[in-house]
Amino acid sequence: MARHRHAVATALLAALPLAALALFFVYPVAGMVGRGFVPDGRFEPGAVLEVLTRPRVHRVLWFTLWSATAGTLLSLVLGLPTAYALHRLRFPGRDLLRAVVVVPFVLPTVVVGVAFRQLIASSGPLGGLGLDGSAVAIVAALAFFNVSVVVRTVGTFWESMDPRREEAAAALGATPWQVLRTVTLPALRPGVVSAASVVFLFCSTAFGVVLTMGGLRYANVETEIYLLTTQELDLTAAAALSVLQLLVVTGLLVLAARVRRSPPTARTARPLPRPRWTHAPVLLWTALTLVLLLAPLASLVAASLRRGEDWGLQNYRALATTGADNALLVPVTEALVTSLEIALVAASLALLLGTVVAYLVSRPGGGRPRQLLDGVFMLPLGVSAVTVGFGFLVTLDRPPLDLRSSALLVPVAQAMVALPLVVRTVAPVLRSVDDRQRQAAASLGAGPLRVLATVDVPAAWRALLAAAGFGFAVSLGEFGATSFLARDDDPTLPVVIYRLIGRPGAENFGMAMAASVVLAATTTAVMLAVQRLRGGSVGVL
Repeated sequence: MARHRHAVATALLAALPLAALALFFVYPVAGMVGRGFVPDGRFEPGAVLEVLTRPRVHRVLWFTLWSATAGTLLSLVLGLPTAYALHRLRFPGRDLLRAVVVVPFVLPTVVVGVAFRQLIASSGPLGGLGLDGSAVAIVAALAFFNVSVVVRTVGTFWESMDPRREEAAAALGATPWQVLRTVTLPALRPGVVSAASVVFLFCSTAFGVVLTMGGLRYANVETEIYLLTTQELDLTAAAALSVLQLLVVTGLLVLAARVRRSPPTARTARPLPRPRWTHAPVLLWTALTLVLLLAPLASLVAASLRRGEDWGLQNYRALATTGADNALLVPVTEALVTSLEIALVAASLALLLGTVVAYLVSRPGGGRPRQLLDGVFMLPLGVSAVTVGFGFLVTLDRPPLDLRSSALLVPVAQAMVALPLVVRTVAPVLRSVDDRQRQAAASLGAGPLRVLATVDVPAAWRALLAAAGFGFAVSLGEFGATSFLARDDDPTLPVVIYRLIGRPGAENFGMAMAASVVLAATTTAVMLAVQRLRGGSVGVL
């Protein structure tokens, strides 16, 4: 009887997030794909398959594959030595440098694209390299965005490794290279493969970076779906690419789930060593990586302080206006307030749903249903935000779900994008709680809610606050779905930045730079607070 009541309670608890996912993710995505497969009321799968034979689609798929592969490899090359320096050595300022490395990952993708263009433009510090508008610049921007994933994921594994195994190998005569090859790398393999699979997924679904830097010359699957939907109105082709992307992403998520393994929790009690002269190469490589991460941001700040030949704060003062020739319908400051309000609502929704999912998938036992539930809620991580946004438009437009004029339309879409990150931040912490504590509390007469309040919440409150901050930062910079859903008279800040870049005039361009700095500073402040809450053991991303 008790087991039956537990099963019913679990099913009821799972109903809320499952209903939200079905209504605000599966239904819009299915509606978008359905428009492509059933044009004019007739099921025509042949038309979808024909799309995959087009030469332009082949070019898009090839660019997506090789740019994501190159971005992943560059992220690993830059991130692995940095992970060692920041997680296996002890020196003053290490925590600050860890926070600096994380910042690019949560920057709005539009800001990343703008910052890189300022760095490599003909008038920029690296303009002499001739990289503006090149594929190399896009790959560099993808790596800039994802180095932190490698550092965080592999660094957590590295920090938890017992150094006595490496010391024993060295004592038996192994050279440093042999120790690295035979002891260190095999122990790190799950973390490296997990990080690489996640980075490849992020690179292959990048939107804002490729749209801003690729222009009409380079397009990946994500930007091609956007162009096909908004400019060519070719929903059949967009649906074909969305389905293909969904299949590939599902495969990557399955691969990541298979290789994902929590880092060992038993850490050595010995303090981490201080750097010695033998660590000079890895420290120099880490310093180079940090310079590469900070250079685009420094170039962006410099551009925000300049208008023509004049330097000053005029671009920031202009944020209270609608720009030259009324380029915008509302001032940038009003768009910032809108972004903050929407991000607050979206983060709250994502935290509510994500915490329920994390609680369910972290329970002992459960077997395959629990794994399936965990995997299902990871799907929004890889499905095109463009597909989700357009799906909202074509499905949630009639009673009883006519949300076209609802203030919740954009927050709900952003909550779906942030939901997987909330689950990934909270679930590992709940899994680390010894179930014997819950059993002991229950044996003393505590009910399920009392057990939750006295055992789980005290262990996970830092993760919950960090997840809320993560969700807020991600929602603040979300651009793919929001670009479809935000009204012209009530846009978010990333949408305003993209519009200003496309308008002529030095004033509009300077305002875009200043707005990018404001958005980056706001996101960075949130992430620094999250970093302090995360410590060394909260979450896996």
